[in-house]
Amino acid sequence: MAQRYFLELSYHGGAYHGWQVQENALSVQQVLNEALETLLRHPVETIGCGRTDTGVHATQHFAHLDTDVALNERFLHSLNALLPWDIAVKRFIPVAAEAHVRFDATLRSYEYHIHFKKDPFRSDLSWYMRDKPAIDLMNQAAEMLKEYTDFSCFSKSNTQTFTNNCKITRALWQETEHGLVFHISADRFLRNMVRAIVGTLVEIGKENMPPEAIRQIIESKNRSNAGASVPACGLYLTEVQYPYLNHG
Repeated sequence: MAQRYFLELSYHGGAYHGWQVQENALSVQQVLNEALETLLRHPVETIGCGRTDTGVHATQHFAHLDTDVALNERFLHSLNALLPWDIAVKRFIPVAAEAHVRFDATLRSYEYHIHFKKDPFRSDLSWYMRDKPAIDLMNQAAEMLKEYTDFSCFSKSNTQTFTNNCKITRALWQETEHGLVFHISADRFLRNMVRAIVGTLVEIGKENMPPEAIRQIIESKNRSNAGASVPACGLYLTEVQYPYLNHG
């Protein structure tokens, strides 16, 4: 009987059209599936914890698959040797047959990175802005996000989601040695949601609108009222939590 495994992995998204397999474009999932099939010698179709857009990175991402082969440390080394430098599998976790990386996740966290000094070593890992926005104004607006659940105004149009409701539990800007990082956690996210939120908060930080404007934008449920989506290069999926995994 096949065993289900969760794979914890990370990837630099610069070379990929997101996580999910698609026609005529290279994805992280495609490269992972092909490497697994080479080693396992049977067809593999991994399931991912969620999709990421073109150019988005992940420091923690999960996928699952079923196989009769024991996925041990030796297999892990072989898989990482076969994968390109920008995808790394960290561990295999045997789980119950009904465990599901997408539907069982209880929390997801993202970071968005911005830098303000031209730096060739951060060009595809962070968004370069010339002028620094006001972090206090952005944090005032970010705090208000936690009061709402319907985030239709930050969702890509024509998506196939059954609801635009999400519960945001953390939304905070912090200064770092390189610039600013936005931290956001929720039970789920809509397509393009984080990049649209960041774009809106940056407009508030530039003082193009007051922090309270975030309320009218959310309540309008209209994507055209929110800010532009910021570049994908600064976005990272950083954490996915499951009730039955040790995240210590």
